[in-house]
Amino acid sequence: MNIKITGTGSYIPANVEKNEDFYNHEFLNSDGSSINAPNEIIVKKFKAITGIDERRYAKNHLNTSDIASFAAEKAIENAKIDREDLDYIIVAHNYGDVRHDSNQSDTVPSIASRVKHLLRIKNPKCVGYDLLFGCPGWVEGLIQANAFIKSGIAKKCLVIGAETLSRVIDPHDRDSMIYSDGAGAAVLESTSDEGGIITHNSATFALDEAHFIYFGETNNQEINDSCRYIKMYGRKIYEFALTNVPLAMKSCLDESGIDISEVKKILIHQANEKMDEAIVKRFYELYDKEMPNGIMPMSIGKLGNSSVATIPTLYDMILNNSMENQEISKGDIIIFASVGAGMNINAIVYKQ
Repeated sequence: MNIKITGTGSYIPANVEKNEDFYNHEFLNSDGSSINAPNEIIVKKFKAITGIDERRYAKNHLNTSDIASFAAEKAIENAKIDREDLDYIIVAHNYGDVRHDSNQSDTVPSIASRVKHLLRIKNPKCVGYDLLFGCPGWVEGLIQANAFIKSGIAKKCLVIGAETLSRVIDPHDRDSMIYSDGAGAAVLESTSDEGGIITHNSATFALDEAHFIYFGETNNQEINDSCRYIKMYGRKIYEFALTNVPLAMKSCLDESGIDISEVKKILIHQANEKMDEAIVKRFYELYDKEMPNGIMPMSIGKLGNSSVATIPTLYDMILNNSMENQEISKGDIIIFASVGAGMNINAIVYKQ
């Protein structure tokens, strides 16, 4: 029995937020002090580091559960399955439904229950639950769905990654320019077809690293703002990721018995262009190899960092020929890899 992705779908929000749209922001240091540089210079440096030109924000009337259901509909249609046959709906996210101009996250009922409701699935045996695993949540959802199917608990699972990070960013924090909204989904099922998930690897580093990404106060200490916003220690995350993600990828690939020369694509969480490139280069250095051209497709330049949605969205775009000079063919070996809040890391070796 092989366990494969049989359908994918994604939702890319319509609203485009360009780098120039941040020129009128008042960016401050974390202690509230002024940054001694004009916003044009701040944004230029940001672009050089992250590779981001623009990002997507969901329209005001849409929430995380809405865009998750849009991606799910496409994945179900692409897989050509009856939605009533789904055994699990696993929704990876981090902040639930945060309505526009609201300061409160809403997670009751769960986002998965809301998605099931929006999909109009009647079967009570279709179980929905939320997965909080930071940015690697969608990859971890695939790993969990794989275990359900392998054990005989399930036959078909829908795994979704969706987030509206534009609702939880501090407008006075330069890091707010990284984040975006989006959703991606995949149907996973057992099949006699060759390929699927070959090996996987997950880990949580929480002794010293648990709070590298956290919810914190606005950088503007002169206003009365009780809200909490997504915050991170960027340098610590960079060093952590560069050390640990290549090792996780290598462990996963070595366990598979597949030679690194056979890897066709590495779909890595779209966190930061320079960081992602450094991770993949380090991975190849572990085998005394150079990173091949075109091995690491990147969507962050136009879509930003939508957390759990980046990898499934990227995967769906490539399969639908929506990325220039990028393709995935049947039989190709792919590595999915991610890092994020927790600090969590994971990787999957997958045969298309």
